[in-house]
Amino acid sequence: MLRSQLTDALKKAVLEKDAVSVTTVRLILAALKERDIAARGEGNTDGISDEEILTLLQAMVKQRRESIEMYTKGNRPELAAQEAAEIGVIERFLPKQMSDDEIEAAVKGVVTDLGATCLKDMGRTMAALREKYASCMDFGKAGGVAKKLLG
Repeated sequence: MLRSQLTDALKKAVLEKDAVSVTTVRLILAALKERDIAARGEGNTDGISDEEILTLLQAMVKQRRESIEMYTKGNRPELAAQEAAEIGVIERFLPKQMSDDEIEAAVKGVVTDLGATCLKDMGRTMAALREKYASCMDFGKAGGVAKKLLG
């Protein structure tokens, strides 16, 4: 499903002459093709799943956020703006991310469900969160909330 959304978005961006969207979607499709080829080597002829595509997109957003930070420190605002524009394009294909309050509520719920009481339960808590909220939660923030609750 995501594959067709990406190819449709590329066609639309080309027709609209949206240069940022065209280059960003082409980068996504190239990374996707690279992952598909790697998956073929492991016996998966269908290509990677939508879940793996979401993981790829999240990694691309994370890379760009790190780049923005570096460009800002290096006094390169034009490059930081370009990275921010690419994040906007990539995020169109990701599910809506949870807010800080939603993350805190989800972490509290999982801690309660698991009966987690100390930092030793951190691994179980994070595993349960990843299983439940794989594509819509910032696990860096969730880890901080979990550590505060368990520590």
